[in-house]
Amino acid sequence: MSAEDSLKAVRLEKGLQMLREGVSPYPSGFRPDRSCTDLIASFRDVPGEALDRGMDPVALAGRILSLRDFGKSCFAHLQDETGSLQLYFQTDTLGATHYASFKAWADIGDIVGVTGGLFRTRTGELTLRVESWRMLSKAVRTLPEKFHGLKDVELRYRKRYLDLVANPAVREVFRTRARVIRLIREFFDARGFLEVETPMMHPIPGGAAARPFTTHHQALGQTLYLRIAPELYLKRLLVGGVGKVYELNKNFRNEGLSSRHNPEFTMIEFYEAYADYEAFMALTETLVCELVRALRGTLILPHQGLELDFTPPWRRLSLVRSLQEVAGFSAADLQEQSRLVTLCHRAGVQDPDRKSRGELLAELFEETVEAHLQQPTFVTHYPVEVSPLARSSEAREGFVDRFELFVGGREVANGFSELNDPGEQRRRFEQQLARREHGDETAQRLDEDFLEALEFGMPPAAGEGIGIDRLVMILTDSPSIRDVILFPQMRPETRSP
Repeated sequence: MSAEDSLKAVRLEKGLQMLREGVSPYPSGFRPDRSCTDLIASFRDVPGEALDRGMDPVALAGRILSLRDFGKSCFAHLQDETGSLQLYFQTDTLGATHYASFKAWADIGDIVGVTGGLFRTRTGELTLRVESWRMLSKAVRTLPEKFHGLKDVELRYRKRYLDLVANPAVREVFRTRARVIRLIREFFDARGFLEVETPMMHPIPGGAAARPFTTHHQALGQTLYLRIAPELYLKRLLVGGVGKVYELNKNFRNEGLSSRHNPEFTMIEFYEAYADYEAFMALTETLVCELVRALRGTLILPHQGLELDFTPPWRRLSLVRSLQEVAGFSAADLQEQSRLVTLCHRAGVQDPDRKSRGELLAELFEETVEAHLQQPTFVTHYPVEVSPLARSSEAREGFVDRFELFVGGREVANGFSELNDPGEQRRRFEQQLARREHGDETAQRLDEDFLEALEFGMPPAAGEGIGIDRLVMILTDSPSIRDVILFPQMRPETRSP
């Protein structure tokens, strides 16, 4: 039997002993009336003499994180959702029987309920003198070694519940995430956008260049796909007369795992009739600045050793200009196909000889420019070949009125003036089908129902998607997308035989 199994057996026996004495190790009915942080805030400045004059007992519940035994007394730290507070157990206060039961049954990791009054120790620490206690949940597994400040990244992601118990800063990340989502909703609601929910299972995956997850509906006898984007359904609502609309929900893409990618991720997509990509760049600048200021009180934000300055206006570069100014390529390099192919070979672009100039420009940008865009930067005017749903630019042939926002070397948002010409949209879909026939599994498919909707008339509009996970990474100074997703997808755990 391993040491872990031996310790588990001891704890299980304690639970059985409780049952033999008529005490449930998993009872219900205990309700705390205060939290640790609330008590600390309320009595932070109250001197010990005032506490000693008496106060009404309070009830707390939480997990025991430490135990120090001094024979006829012991100290413990109890942690609840808000923080931790020291507890003091003593024979004279609890009585010999209840004190003995605590020492016999309680372990680090157990969840208990306690009542009592506050006092200050000789060192001045605010402490609850326990007058009664109750086991609420007997932990039969011990917390891992070096539990305080748990550092094992793999363990933290796989067993997020331990991470949340061990690392208060992690709980703050997810509180911040919740606040970011709430603030985003308030931002769009205040501007008259309607929040909707569109299907998660699509008969035709569309709205993005991505490989979908496939499922099957038994009753319909139909193959369906977890959505890669809600775009085509939200545009149908524009056709239906909904002028401002957004959806904040999950997307699914059957792609790799990395510090920036999780196959299940959260995104907000929003659309506005009669707006264009320029208006949405301004809207995005306003939204992100409001978020940064609300969370940090300033537009200067530390992130991974850098200082990000969100003070508007943000830098704007066309994709071609960024290749020149950031990567150092000449206009001739980017204009002549043969030279462009050579540059792409050097940059590690796959199969550049089989790709169009627009595709090569986009992939060269990904390989040589993206990582250098640390400060907030809008990159505009993407090639039409990689933007099948965007409106063509009237000023730049072969490009579309599209932008992507980059912060900290990663894409955070993607928006454009929407293509609403059904004939042109059909031609774009047909070009995508040709790419699929040549082996591009991420190329978009032809959606006849969506094209029919466009034929009824969709107003000129702008649309955009913002990756919530990546945005929260920036706002919380997190190095990996797994740090801001409670239960990220992980590779199967290798277990020893």
